[in-house]
Amino acid sequence: MRALRNIAIIALLALIIDVAPGGGNAAAAIVTTFSLIFMVLIGLAGLQLYRQYRLSYLGLPERQRAVFVGSLGAIVLMIAGADELTGTGGGLLVWLGVIGLALFLIVRVWQEARSGY
Repeated sequence: MRALRNIAIIALLALIIDVAPGGGNAAAAIVTTFSLIFMVLIGLAGLQLYRQYRLSYLGLPERQRAVFVGSLGAIVLMIAGADELTGTGGGLLVWLGVIGLALFLIVRVWQEARSGY
């Protein structure tokens, strides 16, 4: 019953935004606000993970740290450019390739660190 009530509230809010004059602008502002909040929370989660595993990160050799940070940077750039890159077939392949390669390299660094180099 509670879930049905929550769904009804969300549907009512969506209807108000859809019917109200300037509702498209309000909806865009709400989506942008939620996107920014989501990105800030991801950043805070990354900061928490860094603080939690700082000793392990700093114990990595320079090459592994560079690969790890470079892979994270590539993922961030691909997320930032996702709208433009995924608009075409070739761009989508490049996007998937860079994301896949970055994830592979992160897993590889993790495996090497766990195996004792």
